[in-house]
This record gives sequence, C-alpha cells and structure tokens, in this order.
Amino acid sequence: MKRRSFIKNIAAGVALPSLLNGFGVRLHAAPLTRLLAPLNADNGRALVLIQLDGGNDGLATVSPLDQYDRLKKARPKIALPENSLLPLTGLSTLAMHPAFVGMRNLYEEGQVRIVQNVGYPNPNLSHFRATDIWMSGSDANEFISSGWAGRYLAYEYPNFPVGYPNATMPHPLAVEIGYSMSLTVMGPQTGMGFVIPNTDAYYQLLSGQQTPAPDTPAGEQLAYVRLIAQQSRVYAQAILDASKKANNLAIYPDTPLAAKLKIIARLIAGGLKTRLYLVSIGGFDTHAQQADPSDPTKGAHANLLRQLGDAVWAFCQDVQALGVADRVAGMTFSEFGRRIVSNFSDGTDHGESAPVFLFGAPVAGGVTGNNPKLPPNPTVYDNLDMEVDFRSVYATLLRDWFCVPEANVPGILLHKRPFLSGLFRPGVACATSSVHEDNQEAGRTLLSCWPNPFRHTLHLEYESTGAPTLVQVLDASGRVVATPVSGWQPQGRYREAWDAAAVTPGTYFCRLISGQMQQTRTVVKQ
Repeated sequence: MKRRSFIKNIAAGVALPSLLNGFGVRLHAAPLTRLLAPLNADNGRALVLIQLDGGNDGLATVSPLDQYDRLKKARPKIALPENSLLPLTGLSTLAMHPAFVGMRNLYEEGQVRIVQNVGYPNPNLSHFRATDIWMSGSDANEFISSGWAGRYLAYEYPNFPVGYPNATMPHPLAVEIGYSMSLTVMGPQTGMGFVIPNTDAYYQLLSGQQTPAPDTPAGEQLAYVRLIAQQSRVYAQAILDASKKANNLAIYPDTPLAAKLKIIARLIAGGLKTRLYLVSIGGFDTHAQQADPSDPTKGAHANLLRQLGDAVWAFCQDVQALGVADRVAGMTFSEFGRRIVSNFSDGTDHGESAPVFLFGAPVAGGVTGNNPKLPPNPTVYDNLDMEVDFRSVYATLLRDWFCVPEANVPGILLHKRPFLSGLFRPGVACATSSVHEDNQEAGRTLLSCWPNPFRHTLHLEYESTGAPTLVQVLDASGRVVATPVSGWQPQGRYREAWDAAAVTPGTYFCRLISGQMQQTRTVVKQ
C-alpha cells in the first residue's frame, strides 16, 4: 500500500492495540485544540497502589515479637535475629525487617498504617487466580471481569469514554506504569486507565524521541502510524503538560520502583487530576533463598523490602516538598502471603493472609488488627488466619478517601463488607462539594436507566448512532442475562422497558453498544 493511501485509511480515528511506545489509548478524530484543556489546580485526591508481585512474606516484613520463639522454631535457618528487627515506637510486640528502613522511618513519622492479617475466605494460592481475586474484588469461587478500581472510576465518571477527555476531566482517570493494563482498572465495559509501559517510554515522551522504526518495508508506514498516534494522543499531551510544571525535589534510589514513583510524584505535582496510579515490583515469590542462612538479614527478601521501603520513603519526601502530600495516599498489596514454616530451600511457600501497608501524610499511623497467631508447634500445613477481608480495606478507601457515600460502596465492590476505622487522620474529612456531580455530567450521556434501585421494571433511555444497536443487561460476572434491544435503528433517542421480575436481586450492568460507541450504567435490583 502506498504511504498516502495508508495514512488516509488510518487517520479517521481507529482503535489500535498498541500505539507509540506501547501506550494503550483509543485514537480520536477530534482536533487536539478542542480536546486539550488547561490543567486544573483543584485536583482532588490520588491513590497510589503498589503491587508486591509474587506473594509477600508478612511474617518477615513485620514480625510478632510476642511469639518470636514460635517463629524461630518454624524458621530455624532464616528467621531474622530478634536483635536485628527494627522497633516501632509504641509497639512492644511488633517490629520490622531491618532492611525495611524507609517504611519504618515513615511509620515513626506517623505516616504508615499496618493492617494485619488481610485476606479472604477460602483463599486461592495460585498466583494468577489470587491476583485476579485481589484486583477484581471477587470471592474465591466467583469470576468478575472488571476491577474494583475500574468500577469505582465508572461510578465517578459514568459517561466515560464517550466525550472524553473534556473540560471537567481532561486527564487520564488512572495511570498505570507497566506493559499492559491490569484488571484493577478495567471497568464494566472498557479499560479506565492510561498505560505507560516503562520509565524509558515516559522520558522518551518528554524528549519527543521515539524508538526507531525497523528498517523493513513496513518500517516507514510504522513511523507514520506513530506520528499520527502521537498527534492524536491527548492524554499523553496532558502528561507532558503536567511534567513541565513540576520537577522532583527528593533524591530517589536508583531502582525500578523508585523510578516509577518519581514519575508519579512529578505528575501529581504538575496538576494531573488522575485519581489512581498503579505500579508493581516483582520477585516476592521467594520459594528459595529468601534469606541467607549465614545472615538472615540479607538475601532476596531483604533486597526487595529495601527497594520498596526506600522508594516509598523518597516518594513521600518528594510529595511533601512539592506541596501535594495532603492529597496523596498509597497502599501496598500482594496476592497472598507465605507459609509460617520455611521449606528446605531456605524459602517459604505460598500462604494465606498477610499485612497491607497504607502510607502518606493523610494516613493515621499505627496498626489495625492483632498480631498473627502462630501455633506452638507449626507444621508445613499451617497458615495465618484471616482477620480483615481485603474488600473491607477497599471499602474504607472508597468511603474515607474517595468520599463515596457509604450506601453506594457495595454497588461498586459488588460485595458488602464492614468498614475499618482509623485508617486516616481525623482531619481527613470528605467535604461536601459539587465535584462528584460535575463528574456525573462530564462527557456525553448515551444511556440512562431508572429507577435505581429498581424492583420489577427498569426503564432504559438510549441513543442510537444510526447503526446496529444493542442494549444488554449483565450480571456482576459479566454474563449477559437479558438483551432488551438488538438490531439496526435510525439515529435518535429511544425508550424501552425491561421486565426484570425473573432476575435475582443484586448489582447489574446495563450496556449500550451502537456502532463504535459504548456506555455502561450500574443498576441495583432490590
């Protein structure tokens, strides 16, 4: 195909699986001048999620001193020497790994909340399945195709992606630094985030450089695809604008995680209104050589905790110096913990519950929950019992950090779990404002569903784009339970009533597909 024809065929606005340097964003035909809005100083709150990929060993991360003899018996070769553990002010029965200095320093400043024994009933110890459970917020025996944070973003910005970006929300709803978008930020119909594949791609974006196109017959065409993609990438431009408005003020260690957090601090300080940031650090599947038997304070796990603690410490110092610490909170999570008893390879195998760490200036320092209970004579079959359901942590973040009304939280999480108290400082209150209402109106409304909640009949008002049009009702797992509308319709607005007497109470998603346009609404049947 000739270059001019090739460009003509793609310039009208298409969805490409991978754009410049791997950014996963849909191309829009609308002019940049109309879509680009100035950065808004009133940016609200941001949450930074750090995934500890592989299953972090909570007993080595924060060790129960009141049961140290049992811990030593369970791990005779790799248990940390008691005198090496870092004490925590006000706690005589809990201490941190000696390599976790950065997190311990934050704890001493009152900026870390340790939530003990976090898990869920009947835990799954497969990396892939357990990760899906944590990201989706599902029970162990159910499969949900959307992520807990993606559903929150769909609740907050219900018209997305139609009419986005816009003056109300000109920036990405979520930013993930990783090679693909995780389930965490998948909404009921589409991904709600913007992916930066790696830190190199970010700095290439700032400098305007691109990875050279291959010297092949398709190389020239690929270069033009990238050019068009860059011209059309509105969110990338917003990231550029934010990056130009701030420079990091803290010294970060030279580690991959620190490099990711360094970017996030700069974007937040630069004015992005993005609600959610996601990064990960791998290597926590420590079946072998978790610790050095000749010196258990060293080894793979020690190196990982040092990277994590030092990176989080630098990040918190940075956002403080940049003047945005009061609106930034963070949380670590891992798909599961490790067994109480060490194995014959100087490591630990897949276990169940583990601690979660919340960090940042708005966080109330301290501990939620009790120390894990170790049996007097631990065996390889023993695990740590769950005390806090991980969805209680999510629920509390939604209510107390993102200011979702308590009654609306179960509809987002698709489960009702008790809230936790004391995760945030008393002064971190949710002020009444019109921000949520503005977000509800942002974008273009193609689908409305009422009443909500409903009992017997759900009324649907939708817009056809003059194309094959489909209105479906899906359950929480993504299974289609009804199709009230299916077929070609002329452009215009229509109404339909769906008789829902046969479906059980619960949370459902109404989805409209008309041509290339999609929109989803969350509804609850009582």
